[in-house]
Amino acid sequence: MLTKFDDYPIHQTSEPIAVVATTDRHAYDRYWFNGYQDDGEFYFGIGCAVYPNLGIVDCGLSIVHGGRQYAFHGSRRAGLERSEIQVGPFQLEILEPMKSLRVTLDDNETGISASLLWIPRTASFAEGHQRSVRNPHAGAFAHMEATRFNQFGHWQGEIRYPGGGVKVDPARVLGTKDRSWGIRPVGDPAPPGAPPTKLPQVFFLWAPLHFDTRCTHAGIFENEHGIQWHWDGMIMPAYKDPKDLPGVEDPRMEPLAAVEHRLEFVPGTRRARHAVITLVDLTGARTEIDLEPLLLYRMKGIGYSHPEWGHGKWKGELAIGGESWKVDEADEKDLSNQHIQQVVRAKATGPNGVEHGVGVLEQIHLGPHKRYGFKDFMGPAA
Repeated sequence: MLTKFDDYPIHQTSEPIAVVATTDRHAYDRYWFNGYQDDGEFYFGIGCAVYPNLGIVDCGLSIVHGGRQYAFHGSRRAGLERSEIQVGPFQLEILEPMKSLRVTLDDNETGISASLLWIPRTASFAEGHQRSVRNPHAGAFAHMEATRFNQFGHWQGEIRYPGGGVKVDPARVLGTKDRSWGIRPVGDPAPPGAPPTKLPQVFFLWAPLHFDTRCTHAGIFENEHGIQWHWDGMIMPAYKDPKDLPGVEDPRMEPLAAVEHRLEFVPGTRRARHAVITLVDLTGARTEIDLEPLLLYRMKGIGYSHPEWGHGKWKGELAIGGESWKVDEADEKDLSNQHIQQVVRAKATGPNGVEHGVGVLEQIHLGPHKRYGFKDFMGPAA
């Protein structure tokens, strides 16, 4: 069970690195990225994860452009070498840890391919350790224990899909890198045991935003009463040249005292048509950020809640697949379409005056939430 990483002094247990500390079948280790042009013309998402106790590695790359979303999916048996991040034609190469990497999707039968270089704009920053409340009456639907860090940056390269493609100009295409690991529901479901006695519930907002000289971040989990059981908020200095980054982390990062939200929903959905995120700094000063959605992306394009290509599902020794759909024809009431990101135009008003930027608002709202009038599992807003 020895691997290349065992030659480094990085062990956290008495076992080799290939043996994870937990026996939980839901253990995972994931890369996730998004990218979008500053006018909202296109958005793409990339995901790749290892599930060490399931013996599976999978990936996805999906782009929305011209009113249609295209998705590549891949899965294979995981090898022991975690440094080899490859699934068929898909490969992720770490060029310089915590700074530079390349994602390549070679020509393949789906007609979707890409060559993309990640160029950081900020240092990396860790969110707080995320652990959901374990409730035996709600089943294991939303249980999570995870560490996560993020980084803001640019992309350079191109993406091709059947009938078209886009050039990815780093002067205009921004994005977020997200790394997380721990335990979360993945793979085929285990035998259910006793049926739950209450509805599963998830309320999640995530808003990484780019401005001229800084980037802001807010992430919120709430229960059905609107109580935040986990939140993150910080402001990151942005740098024009990656050489100017102060290190893995930035001593100039500003933690926030609180984050707040105010949402208006598209009738008949649980998708925001307008949002306001408020950042409260350590002095009590408030920055109110108005978010105007420009483009809708469904996270099932890279496996989230996908009925066939869901994360950690065994597809065989190696399998790839492709699909596409019209954005405005997706069923708003289908479970697989509830987890979304929207490219948003941002206007921030606060102690720094008025700032204009761009970013994303991620949402998944399942189950009750009193503030917004949700009473059942997926009933839409009025």
